[in-house]
Amino acid sequence: MDLTAIITSLLALLAGIGVFLLACQMMSSNLEAASSEKLKVLFSKASGSKLLGVGIGALGTAAIQSSGATTVMTIGFVNAGIISLAQAATIIYGANIGTTITAQIVALGMFGGNSVSASAIFSAFAGLGAFLGIFAKKSGVKTLGGILAGFGLLFVGLELMSGSMQSFAALEGVKTFLAGISNPILLVAIGAIFTAIIQSSSVMTSIALAMVVTGLIGIDQGIYLTLGSNIGSCVVALIAGITSGTNAKRTALIHLLFNCSGVVFFMLVAWCLGWGGISYGNLFEEMFPSAPQMQLAMFHTFFNVATVGLMLPLTGMLVRLVERMIPDKPIGRDEEFTLSYVDDNMLRTPPVAVAQVKREILRMAGIALQNVDRSLDMAMHLDFTERKQFERDELQLNYINRELVGYVVRLSAKSGLGEKDRIYLSGTYRTIRDLERIGDYAENIVEYATALESSHQQFSDDAKYEISQLKELLHQLYGHTLDAYQNEDLGELEIANAIEEEIDDYTKSMEEGHITRMEKGICTASVGAQYLELSSNAERMADHMINIAKTIKSLHEIKS
Repeated sequence: MDLTAIITSLLALLAGIGVFLLACQMMSSNLEAASSEKLKVLFSKASGSKLLGVGIGALGTAAIQSSGATTVMTIGFVNAGIISLAQAATIIYGANIGTTITAQIVALGMFGGNSVSASAIFSAFAGLGAFLGIFAKKSGVKTLGGILAGFGLLFVGLELMSGSMQSFAALEGVKTFLAGISNPILLVAIGAIFTAIIQSSSVMTSIALAMVVTGLIGIDQGIYLTLGSNIGSCVVALIAGITSGTNAKRTALIHLLFNCSGVVFFMLVAWCLGWGGISYGNLFEEMFPSAPQMQLAMFHTFFNVATVGLMLPLTGMLVRLVERMIPDKPIGRDEEFTLSYVDDNMLRTPPVAVAQVKREILRMAGIALQNVDRSLDMAMHLDFTERKQFERDELQLNYINRELVGYVVRLSAKSGLGEKDRIYLSGTYRTIRDLERIGDYAENIVEYATALESSHQQFSDDAKYEISQLKELLHQLYGHTLDAYQNEDLGELEIANAIEEEIDDYTKSMEEGHITRMEKGICTASVGAQYLELSSNAERMADHMINIAKTIKSLHEIKS
């Protein structure tokens, strides 16, 4: 083979890797879109037992065909304080099992012999998926087309990689050189470095499969390259962890220690087996004779399942170790306010990020209502003991408003979102603004209370009673509004609308009552001005609350 042929083979290998990576990304994004609701339900249950965590990680990774996405998303959950380190560890364990599905699919595609190969049949799905994606009108069919096209392109990339390997296999010099790389530690290092560069263990494992099938390397060499790929796959999580909080860094370290522990354990077992003249290759050749692709794919699955079985009982110890290695840091002024449920790492899995945005909005609503209560209490009793907490929460509302809007902008630009999620996100901008405005009106009421205290005046007992009744109506409206918003319940929206109208009527009656009290000399004009402003601000709060509930109408229009 001349230099031109060698360069051509290298270019074919590079092209195959590129097509394979694009196929993985295409499958992942479309699978996320197709299974968005199921993914939300799945990861919302990420606080159960250890085995449940493993199952969530395995199913989630199998569903979206990306252990990296699952791991990074888990880091986001930990950083947001949604799940514990121990639960995050079990999800990562499961992700390592789920990622073995890709190797099994690739191995299946390598069968065929003299008949039409499975790889050629599966590659044809790329064309079928492309036709569906281009000509279909329904979004669901287009998503299916994207999944099929990605699945087919996996095997197009595999064919390109396999073809380049066959060309290299014809070179005795190349085969002799590769045969000379027999040191297990060196092979593990090569697998780890290459995986770290391309950030995909699936590609490294697929290349190893192609090399084994074409006879370019032996089964044992392929096994050690695959072991190395498990270490290299930690790079994605480490990058995500570096840019996040303390617990996120700990989660990334757990991922690294877990994978390294499994590799070290299997290397030690291999060393012990070597004394008896046995290797992993010998064992799997006996179990799957004349099928080198299955030998390596099954070892890959066995390795990950066995490592989970080994590390699962040691999870508590592993968590304590990383907590010592990465201790807590004192909270600085710049860390005083945070988003509790969303994290940039979750943007890797947009459907789940959408669900977390809703949780963050509900948290913001809770903070806003607390400040509404505090403001009305201050107005009624002129007790300012919670003034500092009120001011802190108002700053927090402003922070959430600013940061969450920016997050929604970044999330909306992501692919892999279904139509319902996109419509929901388009309405969140106004919802966030409504909640921030509720906080502003509460701030106005505190100013009215401060003005009363400064002038040594206060509301009459009748006025205080009316304010307490108004506070109760706002609570009722808040409860039904959030029930409607959270559960997309049109029945709750009708109830909320009725209460909002009742508040409109009640604030008008408050104004009439104030005029009557002024005529009787019970209230002064200056106190009355503060009272009228208070009722007006409360009525506007109710308007913003009902606006939040009304956003579910557009979601129901999709269903109908």
